[in-house]
Order: sequence, then structure tokens, then C-alpha cells
Amino acid sequence: MSEPAVRRRRWTRLDYERVVDCGGFGPEDRIELLDGELWEMTPQGSRHAVVCTLVADVLRPAIGNGAHVRVQAPIALDDVSEPEPDIAVIAGGPRDHLAAHPSRDLLLAEVSESTLSHDHGRKPSAYARNGVPEYWLIDLVAERLEVYCDPSETAHDSKVVLSRGDKVTPLGAPGSQIAVADLLP
Repeated sequence: MSEPAVRRRRWTRLDYERVVDCGGFGPEDRIELLDGELWEMTPQGSRHAVVCTLVADVLRPAIGNGAHVRVQAPIALDDVSEPEPDIAVIAGGPRDHLAAHPSRDLLLAEVSESTLSHDHGRKPSAYARNGVPEYWLIDLVAERLEVYCDPSETAHDSKVVLSRGDKVTPLGAPGSQIAVADLLP
């Protein structure tokens, strides 16, 4: 008698949201859906939490009206992905998304220390494939900002690495210049 084949269960975003809505995941279940797979999110250290706050505080006045900043909230990226980026700049106001998570992002940012390989690999690939125009990786190990633009099917075609003494201008806020030092611990 042969053993049954082991199959992997791929999740859709709608499957995932149904389980979330009925309480199938608790607050202790720190997970996100990316490319049809559930990924455990690592607990935040104090540096990570502080930098998330710094980035959100700096972006809010820079983006002005017509967009808003979300911190560690779900994004309806595609049919099989609902990640929770550390920072998201979203078109429109917060109340525009009462019925569903936003799906059109202007900028997504990850603050990374212990998850550098994930934040350099699967996440930016999914973000690029879904047309996210700008992705920031705040690398706490190297204390630098990596800015990715020009999304294609597999990656962002443009990458700029900025250090503490540099300035960055978000695509969605062409009139603003943000000191990279203001984004770092």
C-alpha cells in the first residue's frame, strides 16, 4: 500500500481574510500572507519599533494631503498576498479603506535587522510584481536606506543606497527632501 502524497495548501487572500474575520488567528499569531504562504513575523525589538515611529513621523508631513501613512497594517497586494509592511504610504484617506485593505500603495517600507534576507528577497519581489512604485528598506545593521523604484515583473529596476548624510525624496512627495539621518536610530 502506498502512502498518500503530501500536498501543500496554498492560501488565497480571501481564504486568509475569512479566517482572520472569524477569529481563527489570535493576537499572538503574528503572521502575514505572502505568495500564498503564511509567514511568521519576528517580534519587534526596541530599535525596530523606534525606527518605525521615526519613519512614520517624518513621512506624514512630507506627503501632505491626498495620502496617508499606515504603520504595520495589512495591504491587499494581490490574490495570494496580504503582507503587513512596517510603513505604507497609501493614496487617499484612512476612511477610504473601511470596507477593505488598500491595494494601491505609493511607498512601502520595511525596517530590517534580523529579517534582512526576507526583506531583500521575497517581499520586494512581490512588491515589484504588483507595481509598488517605491520600496524602502531601512537596514538597521548597516544603518542605511535602500530605495527601490521602477518595478518590473521580478524586481525593482532601480536601486539607490543612501547613508546617514544623504537626503531622499519620495516619489509621491517630489517637493520634499528627507534627511536619511532622521530615519535611522
